[in-house]
Amino acid sequence: MEKILNRIHLVSDPEATYFLQVSWEKDLGAGFGILLSDGQFSWTGTVSEAEISREAADMEMNKEKYVEELKKALVTGEESAGKYNYLISRDQENVVCQFSYERSLKDGSFRLGSVKLQEVLSPAKVVKELIGYCLDSLGKLQAKNEHLQRENERLFSNWSDAETRLEKCVEAKEKLEADLYNRFILVLNEKKAKIRNLQKLLNEAKESAADAKCTRDGITATQMVIKRENDYDASTDEESESLTQASLPSDLTWPHRRHPASILWIGTWKH
Repeated sequence: MEKILNRIHLVSDPEATYFLQVSWEKDLGAGFGILLSDGQFSWTGTVSEAEISREAADMEMNKEKYVEELKKALVTGEESAGKYNYLISRDQENVVCQFSYERSLKDGSFRLGSVKLQEVLSPAKVVKELIGYCLDSLGKLQAKNEHLQRENERLFSNWSDAETRLEKCVEAKEKLEADLYNRFILVLNEKKAKIRNLQKLLNEAKESAADAKCTRDGITATQMVIKRENDYDASTDEESESLTQASLPSDLTWPHRRHPASILWIGTWKH
């Protein structure tokens, strides 16, 4: 059985303190029991599942939502302070006590439920039971606190170990980065030296090619000049020969063109 003990204050008497214990089997919606005490008098009663369903129907509220409101009003306790009001009316003999619980709103409140409680003949027994419940709850809380403390120590130890490993990893990472950087500088310098050598060889090759081209151009120009001079000399010789032949008599120039009579006369004169 589930039990929960809360401390409540009445709207009519905020200074008065009452102890409200609510107990249920599986679900609050299936019915629950109430034990109310002010330290001197105690009352007890039950709310059945049928009464819960009837209250939800009267309020035109879904049953699940109504049960959630009951949990907030009767179970959560201090967490719902100021949101719910509690009312108690009892007879002069304190035999019967009417306990009501309401949802507080800005403009008023609406009643969630009401239960008639009967006086417990042995209030001391109820107080003893409440004290026992408090001690059991305290023991469970202490055990849970110790467990959480051990868990916290374990987590702190793991965190310390993780922090130490992380520091070592950071140191190793920085060392590796420095080593890689130094290697990179060496490789970069080697590449720069190779690039400079290649650029030097390329410039030398360009200069050699330029010199070779100049030499070829010079040779070609010289050959062209020589050819022009040869052509000029040849044309000059032809012109000179032409002029010489033009200045001589036609009979001396070409023997086969001489007149036969003149040839014969020359021969007779020799005799």
